[in-house]
Amino acid sequence: MIKLSSIIIAKNEEKNIGRCIKSQLGCVDEIVVVVDEKSSDRTAEIVQTFPEVKHSVSKWQGYSGTKNFALQLTTNDWVLWIDADEALTPELKNELQQFKYSQPVFNVYSIPRIANFLGRWIKHSGWYPGRVARLFNQTKVRFSESAVHEHLVHSGVTGELLNDIEHYTDPSIFHYFEKYNRYTSLAAEEIHKKKKRFRLTDLLIRPCFLFIKMFFIKRGFLDGIQGFILAVFSAAYVFTKYAKLWEIEKDE
Repeated sequence: MIKLSSIIIAKNEEKNIGRCIKSQLGCVDEIVVVVDEKSSDRTAEIVQTFPEVKHSVSKWQGYSGTKNFALQLTTNDWVLWIDADEALTPELKNELQQFKYSQPVFNVYSIPRIANFLGRWIKHSGWYPGRVARLFNQTKVRFSESAVHEHLVHSGVTGELLNDIEHYTDPSIFHYFEKYNRYTSLAAEEIHKKKKRFRLTDLLIRPCFLFIKMFFIKRGFLDGIQGFILAVFSAAYVFTKYAKLWEIEKDE
């Protein structure tokens, strides 16, 4: 039987962390939570109410670095990487239970993810099934060193689980823009590190194309007003990311 660990990193996640942990109980054998030392809400306090959880308060080391630190606290080869604002569905929980009694064919498995944006489950817009590689054998895999949107680096084919992981991404517009400035800056810095140069078409064409792709081609209009807002915000995200790249190059 496979023993399964999970890793969660969290900062100011008091509204989400309890749901995330509860969804794993009875399925995951070891839950590791690393709380950012600069977290200013009740995240650490809530984590401590779960005796099943192995937790640590740590200095922020970047997304990949902090996840690698969490990995060091695990004792099992197989690991589920889950974010604090995510939760296992009962169906996925059952599938993971079956996985633990299997003979894995792959070193990494992806999971379909459904996002809740402004109170609505987004089923179109190019966001669903939004597969993410989250279940892995840590002896065969490593995290990328990306400043944002870190991912698993491995060789070979990725297997697929069938049932969804829930992502409570943005309960409000305020919450979306709380992350917006930080993420667009990190994304611009990542592009700059890759030696990609700014072009005017990055501002004129990329955002417009993304809106058309999400709202029309990927049928975001079927996601209602949330689908429209998501397409507009996503286009603005791309515009801001490349505007910040221009600013970085201008100031060199």
